[in-house]
Amino acid sequence: MIENRFSRKAAVSLVVANMIGTGVFTSLGFQLADIRSVFALMMLWLVGGIAALCGALTYAELGANLPRSGGEYNFLTRLYHPAVGFISGWISVTVGFAAPIALAAMTFGAYLSASVDGVSPVLAASLLVMTMTVLHCFSRKASGSAQVFLTAIKVLLIFAFCVLVVIFVDTPQPVSLIPVSADTDILFGGAFAVSLIYVNYAYTGWNAATYITSELDDPQRSLPMILFVGTLFVMLIYLALNFVFLYTAPMDSMQGKIEIGVIVAERAFGEAGGKAMGIGLALLLISTVSAMVIAGPRVLQVIGEDFAIFRFLSATNKNGVPAVAIVCLGTLSIVFILTATFESILVFSGFILGVNTLFTVIGVFVIRWRKLNIDGAYRTFGYPVTPIIYLLITLWTLSYILINRPEEGWAGIAMIVTGLLMYFVSKRVERYQAIR
Repeated sequence: MIENRFSRKAAVSLVVANMIGTGVFTSLGFQLADIRSVFALMMLWLVGGIAALCGALTYAELGANLPRSGGEYNFLTRLYHPAVGFISGWISVTVGFAAPIALAAMTFGAYLSASVDGVSPVLAASLLVMTMTVLHCFSRKASGSAQVFLTAIKVLLIFAFCVLVVIFVDTPQPVSLIPVSADTDILFGGAFAVSLIYVNYAYTGWNAATYITSELDDPQRSLPMILFVGTLFVMLIYLALNFVFLYTAPMDSMQGKIEIGVIVAERAFGEAGGKAMGIGLALLLISTVSAMVIAGPRVLQVIGEDFAIFRFLSATNKNGVPAVAIVCLGTLSIVFILTATFESILVFSGFILGVNTLFTVIGVFVIRWRKLNIDGAYRTFGYPVTPIIYLLITLWTLSYILINRPEEGWAGIAMIVTGLLMYFVSKRVERYQAIR
């Protein structure tokens, strides 16, 4: 017998844990290469948070009115064409979850190796993915309980980190949140748009609950609350964390570095204290990897149910858990860890995931035009302004990726085209099987 559904608490934990991870603890180092204004840096996280909230409010309408697990794959299939949904699913199978899992695990490895002598970051990252893969192959009850616990530990560690760093830092940096005239050029310049790549990636995960819609209690009512509460909570945490980073450590010491948390902790507590805090920050990334290992395979499972070429991904164990999809996702994540660099994965996956959510948010206009709304189900707050804000910010960011990081941008487009070709291959396989 299949176990009970995910609770609201577990679903909110899933959203929070999916979002808080790699980006917020690594991206400031990349942003500081071009931006040195505290006001502009904080605005990055506010603008990214507003975009994420607008996206979450829009996805809530899509999920409440098209209630099936699968996230973007389900929405795009229903609203546009099976080919568009397949491309989204192809992205999910190849990049959409494996790359973020790899990045979170790589950050875990980087923090752990910076804090514990002799630890291999690659080995630590690979072992973390393997452990979470095995853990979540058993049951929803085990997965949900573990996720709530891990997310609670994560939030407590972040809160303790912020409070203790502010208390113990000897020489805080001058931090002014008042804009100056030069900030106007920064806010509307290319450097700000490129930096939003990293920020938007850090906010990736606000849509996590839509991947388990079919496994939620009363998704029409619960999904909007889950997405909004989870996203708003994370936005406040991100603003607090980045203020603490800038308040504690000189910008030069963080520029170009991945392990921002360790640098800040060493500044506040000294080398020994910094290493201890680095271990704590590494531990909180376990929750991030765990959350994505829960959410991702649900998309792969739905794709396997719909397309013969991916049928093997739909297999479930006696508890209804898509164990095959979980193992496949974990394996692909480890391949990324072993073969690619951190920044190349981040920009590439950030671009391709941005395209995916762009077309999904446009879907809220399609669902209204096609009159697919369910009576009494949630409708996007602030429509049409809310989705338009998300679309404008996302289009701005994607355009600057193509201009400033063309290799990653065009590689993303190539991946999308490959997905379209795979759709036609899948249809030919289905026709061949039907003839036989």
